[in-house]
Amino acid sequence: MLHYQIQCLGENRGIPRLWLQGRVLEVAGFAPGMAYSVELGEHRLHLRASSSGERVVSARRRADRTLSVIDVNSRRLLGPLSAFRTLRIVVLGPGEMLVTPTASEARRLERLAGALSRLLCGDTLAAGSVCHGGGILSHAAHQGLAQAGLDCSLAWANEIRSELIDHASGVNGCWEPDTIGLAAPLQELAFDQKALARLPGVDLLEAGLACSGASASGRAKRHLAVPEAHPEVGHLVAGFLALVAQVNPLVIQIENVPLYQDTGSAWILRNQLRDWGYVVHEIVLDGAQFNALEHRKRLCLVAVTEGVPFSFDALERPAVEAQRLGDILEPIPLDDPCWSAMAALKRKEVRDRAAGKGFRMQIFDAESSKLATLTKGYAKRRSTDPRLRHPSNPELLRQFTPTEHARAKHIPAHLVAGASSTLAHEILGQSIVHSAFVAVWQLIGRSLLEWSIAEQSHPSRAHRA
Repeated sequence: MLHYQIQCLGENRGIPRLWLQGRVLEVAGFAPGMAYSVELGEHRLHLRASSSGERVVSARRRADRTLSVIDVNSRRLLGPLSAFRTLRIVVLGPGEMLVTPTASEARRLERLAGALSRLLCGDTLAAGSVCHGGGILSHAAHQGLAQAGLDCSLAWANEIRSELIDHASGVNGCWEPDTIGLAAPLQELAFDQKALARLPGVDLLEAGLACSGASASGRAKRHLAVPEAHPEVGHLVAGFLALVAQVNPLVIQIENVPLYQDTGSAWILRNQLRDWGYVVHEIVLDGAQFNALEHRKRLCLVAVTEGVPFSFDALERPAVEAQRLGDILEPIPLDDPCWSAMAALKRKEVRDRAAGKGFRMQIFDAESSKLATLTKGYAKRRSTDPRLRHPSNPELLRQFTPTEHARAKHIPAHLVAGASSTLAHEILGQSIVHSAFVAVWQLIGRSLLEWSIAEQSHPSRAHRA
């Protein structure tokens, strides 16, 4: 390759036009008056210098220079390329140039055509998961798609912690015997060319990108000037985009803390996905709007390939219902050892108040209508974590159980079955309100079905997008 150039296909009087001049022709050796031929292939033009060619290189004066010009203005030759917004011109050698769609344009139409074919045939769609955790988001995605009438298979799941892969593969119904577990750091996997060569492409990709750098507590703990300064997860957007480029999904869904919206990583995501032919939609989902006792808020980003209609305006939320913490509590005996005065934590609260610190214990009872956020580190029994007050002795408190934690987020409790209390709270605490993301994926499924039905009647519409 002697030269590489990207440009748009022009138009003259309604007819596609390819105009080339400048260094690209100088490097290729196309001089004014030289004859050349144009060979038409599938989505490609091959230009060759040839004494028997039917076309001649033109000349154009600019100041004291004479420039070579190639002007191809032909519906027959350029019509097959008019579906693409940008073209790639490569000088292969002296007197030889190849014109093809840019890689991003080719991938865009490839994912549209592949997914549409599977939808129209009723085939199973393939899904991938990044930062899989315990697979809570994957489970919500598969449930939402099933409610919309789509079948989906988890092709592979990436998670840095092998014990989470082990757990999810044993209890999560999304996992199948041939699901590939990728227990590795995302930044390692994404640039392992040998591994990626064996990784199947997917139609759908969901990710719970690590939020430690973007969350308020994560930034404060490490005194980060910007979220990207986090030494362990601040750079994951690079690996994620590299993986997206490899597996080329039709739809991408990412969840994170709401503060992620204003990070540099989020802007890199938005802009790069746009350049790859995606339309990015964003919403902050509130657990309260889905009748969850934990009013957790999460950013939900959905990137849909151009040509597939999608809008969060059609997201369905349930009718508002009165919530009561007592409805999710397990029947723990009143004399169970888990009840405690927690005297040390109460003394700490007194000291914090005296020192002017804002740390307070958060205490709830069976009549509470909501529950404060239960986080990844809930098993550490920190002073500000939510506790339940004893129904007859207000001096006694207890931790919420993993089952109660799951119910507060509408997460099916079997997804943490068999896990230790510590691991269960970690899986749940870094997760989502399950019902909110089921609704999102049901909307994605409906959008895909509506698109496939419309394309069946107008098969060229997506390719013109």
